[in-house]
Amino acid sequence: MIGNLNHIAIVVPDLSDASNLYRDQFGADVSDEIDLPDHGVTTVFVNLPNTKIELLHPLGDDSPIARFLENNPDGGMHHLCYEVRNIDAAVEALTLSGMRVLGDGKPKIGAHDKPVVFLHPKDGLGTLIELEQV
Repeated sequence: MIGNLNHIAIVVPDLSDASNLYRDQFGADVSDEIDLPDHGVTTVFVNLPNTKIELLHPLGDDSPIARFLENNPDGGMHHLCYEVRNIDAAVEALTLSGMRVLGDGKPKIGAHDKPVVFLHPKDGLGTLIELEQV
């Protein structure tokens, strides 16, 4: 069902500092900042030859990652994103097997303008998993 690893997401306390680290110190290709109000985050993608790193920062006080940053002021790994061919079929199969989709269970449009869902971390070996339709 899952395909390639699309990205690893890291919550950071300062997007500019994190972007500069990857661009200036590591020599990586770093995107511009993208505000995603529906998800409550501002994101930057670090484009690598085999995957991407998504740098996340809260957008607004009610951001779902604001609490993560309060508990981890230096930031840290937030989630893994896997590609799926058909997100509706993936959600149906996973929920039938007992996995929980966060929110209302319906895909939302993510940072790549593609449908995404998040699976409960307790169902993913303690890791928040995002599925993105490709």
